[in-house]
Amino acid sequence: MLVLITYDVNTESTDGKSRLRRVAKLCEDYGQRVQNSVFECLLDPAQLLLVKEKLLKIIDEKEDSLRIYHLGGKYERKIENFGAKQSYDPQKPLIL
Repeated sequence: MLVLITYDVNTESTDGKSRLRRVAKLCEDYGQRVQNSVFECLLDPAQLLLVKEKLLKIIDEKEDSLRIYHLGGKYERKIENFGAKQSYDPQKPLIL
């Protein structure tokens, strides 16, 4: 299933800057960055639980926010892309 992970980490402190880097790195391990704090991740239910658990251990719930949007298996019809950044198909191989 495709999920959209978004976050806003308070970076006013050194700890906040560290949390931001750790959250971004974790999301990069599981998905594709589509905007600064927005990742599209193609995950199975077990992976989603694992990612969510890891993210909740990183963020400070008093200062940061985390949102996970479940787009499901038929996500193609739910996404419209406009503007400069090209879209990608998360089910096709990425060539680096």
